[in-house]
Amino acid sequence: MSTQPAAENRPAPGGAVVQPTIEPADLEPIYTNFARVTGSPEELILDFGLNTAPVGDPASPVPVKIDQRLVMNYFTAKRLFYTLGQSLKRHETNFGEIEMDIAKRLVGQQGAPR
Repeated sequence: MSTQPAAENRPAPGGAVVQPTIEPADLEPIYTNFARVTGSPEELILDFGLNTAPVGDPASPVPVKIDQRLVMNYFTAKRLFYTLGQSLKRHETNFGEIEMDIAKRLVGQQGAPR
């Protein structure tokens, strides 16, 4: 398996050092539109899957198949939480607020020109 460096050892905002990483050439990204968070006193567990009916009929829900599970300690989870928050802020600054209410997003699309 060949690998290639993904990041150089460079300072991050606040003076912290970004940990260099090595990504395998056969790394396969996954897509998820479903996440479940559970945990224990020592670890946080994130399950990811694909919900094939995200706006389906609540009377007959389609089961979500969990494809990936990520287990981490709470120190790593807090760093991930901070990093995701910063990334979302930057995205919303550049592209506008991300609307979480699907009904509002669908209503907004009805009046859009084709």
